[in-house]
Amino acid sequence: MHSHSLIDRGVFNGENILLAEDSENDVLIMRSALERAGVPNPLKVVTDGEEAVAYLAGQGKYSDRVVYRLPVVLFLDLNMPKQGGLEVLQWLRQQSALKRMSVHILSASIRETDVSKAAELGANSYIIKPSKFSDLVTMLKAWYALTQFQAQMLPGEPS
Repeated sequence: MHSHSLIDRGVFNGENILLAEDSENDVLIMRSALERAGVPNPLKVVTDGEEAVAYLAGQGKYSDRVVYRLPVVLFLDLNMPKQGGLEVLQWLRQQSALKRMSVHILSASIRETDVSKAAELGANSYIIKPSKFSDLVTMLKAWYALTQFQAQMLPGEPS
């Protein structure tokens, strides 16, 4: 039996997670936190909004879908150069092939307008970047456990 669910456990664990983040330090922290949390997925990184759209659209250097497979999850920073996270989210939700992708805003911003706009545009969650590394690891462990639990609860779909 083959499942078409984006969070099927067997499929999910081998799929890419895409991190759209312009801060090198935040990328290193996130990579380390995912590893420490036991998340087995490969992490791909883009550093601005235009690059995120190119990756998701399979354009330019991202056209090889064997190397740059579509991610199962996108962690999206709000404040990036060239194109902001909310613009990327708005574009993504208009793409029929991508609109079911799980998108989590990961931002230092606690502005109500940012949170509201992200929800309005279809973000799956809005996560305020924890200031302590251990809190980020705890958060990612909980997120991953929830994802795995949901994968167990969903019925498989026949191929």
